Amino acid sequence: MSRTLSRRSLLKTSAVAATALAAPNYIRARNANEKLNVAIIGAGGRGAANLNGVASENIVALCDVSTPAVEKAAEKHTSARKFTDFRKVFERAKEFDAVVVSTCEHTHAFATLLALQHGKHVYCEKPLTHNIWEARVIREAAAKTKLATQMGTQIHAEDNYRRVVELVQTGAVGPVREVHVWVGRAWGLQSAEEAKANKDILFVTERPKDEVKPPADLDWELWLGPAPARPFNPVYVPGPKWYRWWDFGNGTMSDLGSHWNDLPFWALKLKAPTAVAANGPKPHPELAPASMQAVYEFPARGDMPAVTMTWHQGSFKPPQWTEKKIPQWGSGVLFVGDNGMLLSDYSKYLLLPEKRFADFVRPKPFIEKSKGHYAEWIHACKTGAPTTCNFEYAGWLTESNHLGNVAFRVGKRLEWDAEKMKATNCPDADPFIRREYRKGWQLV
Repeated sequence: MSRTLSRRSLLKTSAVAATALAAPNYIRARNANEKLNVAIIGAGGRGAANLNGVASENIVALCDVSTPAVEKAAEKHTSARKFTDFRKVFERAKEFDAVVVSTCEHTHAFATLLALQHGKHVYCEKPLTHNIWEARVIREAAAKTKLATQMGTQIHAEDNYRRVVELVQTGAVGPVREVHVWVGRAWGLQSAEEAKANKDILFVTERPKDEVKPPADLDWELWLGPAPARPFNPVYVPGPKWYRWWDFGNGTMSDLGSHWNDLPFWALKLKAPTAVAANGPKPHPELAPASMQAVYEFPARGDMPAVTMTWHQGSFKPPQWTEKKIPQWGSGVLFVGDNGMLLSDYSKYLLLPEKRFADFVRPKPFIEKSKGHYAEWIHACKTGAPTTCNFEYAGWLTESNHLGNVAFRVGKRLEWDAEKMKATNCPDADPFIRREYRKGWQLV
């Protein structure tokens, strides 16, 4: 099969998509105890972890551009077919019910859309896509089906997030008009000081020009996929090195934003901001920043007031943190309400000031305990039950995260028209909202 998506293959895919969208329930109903046939696209790194998460099912296909990743996975799943090109997996689509996508970020949308078009339930590692336009394409494609979808934000399934959401939504700290999210880990272009502090062995400031022969067991052309062509260099692979490079990832924001911004999105019922501004070091044309800040403005939602959400990464921290008005947690989410503050990380939370809440009676839990992030998706595939990080929810979260990077790259406050997917005051943002693909690659 050609390594490019030809016009013929696109027409064929469109025909399959039309059939799938017209009859979204053509996959036979399953008993909850009956195993799914699952295809794994991306078997190394996060793919290996995701494979382990669904290993209770029948793994019938293993695909990765790295031969060792496939062979390692095949040691346990000996009957699975082995592939290098994820497009070839779908030539045998009748053999599986569901797909787990764990490729690098710049090819997420391509594998995920093929799964949806072939009527397959799909789990996609975070972030859902490489840019805003791709997130919109995937969200809208999923909305036309009754397929089970889930983005890989595993922490969403833990009890701590549920308790925080309940506290916020029952008004424990009053109406929330301000929220801060900060993360200590930073994937991106670091200053010399940051690189030294983080023991960064990849302090690279420019795209390498040297011709380096790729490993014999890595298909470099397939790894590049729709991204601009360039010679192989070990600064890109294995992951998470590629996170830094705009052509392949989006730095810390798309990586950790999927997890940390998830909490305010859930608790405050956020969807699309009306404006976002960002600041930090001078934007680099090739590399995402290690340190930056993005300020989002969200409108009122129902009885919830308008809220400002500020993202801080690397050396940036909320004023409450720098002034030592809150515990010095390395990463966290701070909800600032009219009647107090709520501080949370992945595993714990505090109502502040603690003296004020000494006698506070927490609401009875009302968000159902998760079966587990993978188990929830598997159950949904078999029964039609909902998932909590489906592509409708995850699509909006992904768009918002990417928008923070867009504002950083153009260096201007963006007035955002979500319906038109347009920064109305900044046409310079357009190339970062939707990218050009390498010749031969086309998403829709």
